[in-house]
Amino acid sequence: MPSRVLQLDPRDNVLIALTDLQPENPVTFQGQSYTPVVKVPAKHKFATRSLALGDKVVMYGVVVGKASKPIATGELLTISNVQHQASPFREQSKPYAWSPPDVSPWRKETFLGYRRSDGQVGTRNYWLVVPLVFCENKNIQVLKQAFEEELGFAAPQPYRRQVAELVRQYKRSEPPSSSESSGRERLFKNVDGIRFLLHEGGCGGTKEDSNNLCGLIAGYIHNPNVAGATVLSLGCQHAQVAMLREQIRQRNPHFGKPLFIFEQQRSGSEAAMMSEAIQKTFSGLVEANEAQRTPAPLSSLCVGLKCGGSDGFSGISANPSIGHTADLIAALGGRTILSEFPELCGVEQELIDRAVNPAVGNRFIQLMRDYAARAAAVRASFEMNPSPGNMRDGLLTDAMKSAGAAKKGGTSPVTAVLDYPEYSTDPGLHLQCTPGNDVECVTAQVGAGASVVLFTTGLGTPTGNPIAPVVKLSTNSELAARMHDIIDIDTGPIIAGQKTIQQMGEEILDLTRRVASGEVRTKAEIKAQEDFIPWKRGVSL
Repeated sequence: MPSRVLQLDPRDNVLIALTDLQPENPVTFQGQSYTPVVKVPAKHKFATRSLALGDKVVMYGVVVGKASKPIATGELLTISNVQHQASPFREQSKPYAWSPPDVSPWRKETFLGYRRSDGQVGTRNYWLVVPLVFCENKNIQVLKQAFEEELGFAAPQPYRRQVAELVRQYKRSEPPSSSESSGRERLFKNVDGIRFLLHEGGCGGTKEDSNNLCGLIAGYIHNPNVAGATVLSLGCQHAQVAMLREQIRQRNPHFGKPLFIFEQQRSGSEAAMMSEAIQKTFSGLVEANEAQRTPAPLSSLCVGLKCGGSDGFSGISANPSIGHTADLIAALGGRTILSEFPELCGVEQELIDRAVNPAVGNRFIQLMRDYAARAAAVRASFEMNPSPGNMRDGLLTDAMKSAGAAKKGGTSPVTAVLDYPEYSTDPGLHLQCTPGNDVECVTAQVGAGASVVLFTTGLGTPTGNPIAPVVKLSTNSELAARMHDIIDIDTGPIIAGQKTIQQMGEEILDLTRRVASGEVRTKAEIKAQEDFIPWKRGVSL
C-alpha cells in the first residue's frame, strides 16, 4: 500500500500528506504513529512533535518558518500558526564536489535545430517585430494586421494590399505548385511565424528601465529562435536606437542577422515608414525561409526552469523532476537557467556552496541583498511572495515555497550568476535575477537565451512565450486531467509511487528534445499563448 505521508529530509519536523488525512485516524511513518488533530488535506503538513512559540519549522532539511503560536504533535500547519523565517547565509567555504548522472544513453542523441552563424542553435525560426517605445505599439499592431490578414484572420486595412502584392510577386518567382494556393496556406514553410511584441516601456521611466528594456530586446533578437528583426522607434524616447545597438554588440560583437530599424521622426511620414518596414520585413522573411533544421547535440540546448501556480506537491514531483532533467543537460554540456530570486529565499547557502568559485557565489549574495533592499524600499519583502493560491495549497511561507522551487535547479554546480537582463553563455546551471512573476520571469529567461522553457504548475497556469516553446508540467494528476488543454506532461505518477524522479526527468528530457526538433508543439503554442512583460526592477516579487 502506498505511503500516505512523506518526509523530505531526516531533519524535518513535519510530514506531508499525500492524500487527505482524517482527524483521529492514525497514520504510521517509519514505525511511529501520528494522529492528526484535524483534517490534513493532501499537500499540507502536520507537526511530528510539539513546537513551542518561536520554534523553527524544518522542511527539506532547512528552516522554512517558525511557530507563531504553540503547535501540538499531529496539528495542521496553517498561516495562523506558522510565520516566514529563513536561515542566514554566508560566503562559500569550500569547493563543491558533484557526481553527475549517467548520460551515456544521451551522448549520441540530437535534436533538429536552426544553426545560427554565432554557433547558437534555435528550436524555432521566428521573425521578430518590436517597438523601442510604447508610442509605436499602434504601428506594431497595424503591421501585425497587415501581415496576418493575408492568412484570413483579421478585418481589412490599408496595408493589406501591399503585403498581398509582395506575396503575388514572390509566388510568381517560385516554381508552380501542384495544388492551388489557399488564403490560409503558409507562404514561408521554414518560418514558424512573425512575432509582434508590445510593451509599455521605453520612456517616462528611469534610465535603468530603458537600458534594461534595450538589453531585453537585444536578448530576444540575439536568441537563436529568432532569424531577424524589425524595430520601430519614435526617436525622442529614452530607449534610443544607439542603446539597443550597443546592447546587441555586447551580446555578439559580430552580429550578422538581418535587422531593420525605423525611426518615425526621421521618416517624413508614418505611411512612408510603414511601407518601407513592410518591404524590408518581407525581404527578411524571404531570407529567413532559407534556414533548414539540421541535427545538433543536446549540449546546444538552453533551457529555462520555471514554476508558477505552485502547490504543495511542486517541490516533491515536478520541480525535482525537471531538476534531474537540468542535471542531465548540465552533464551533457548544455545550459539551464534558474530564476525567481524571491523564491530562492532560505536556500541561498546551498546555492552559494554549489558555485564553481567564490566569485560566482559572491555575485549571487550581492544580487540577492540588492533585490531584498529594493523590495524593502517599496515596503515589500520576500515573505510577501506566496500567493493566496500557493497558501491554500500548502505553501505557507516564502521559505517553504523557495525550498521546493529551488529543486528545479537539480544538484549541478552553479557556473554563472546573471543580473537582469544579461545573456547566458557558459555551459551549466545559471542563476538569473528575476521576480517570481510568471510572465516577467519567462520573458527574462528567453531574453537570456532560453530556447525552451520547462514550466511546472500545481494549480494551472496558461503562460507561454512569443518565441520559445513553453512545456507545461503538472505536479499532480488531478490537474493534468482537469486542465488537459494546457498541460504537456503529468508528473503526478511520482506522488502515486508509480514513477521515480529519475524516470520522470528522463521522460521530460526526451519530450524537450522532441519539442526542440519541432516534432511536438506545446499546448501553449497551440493556444497561441504569447506573453511578454518586461520587468521594471524593484516593483515585482
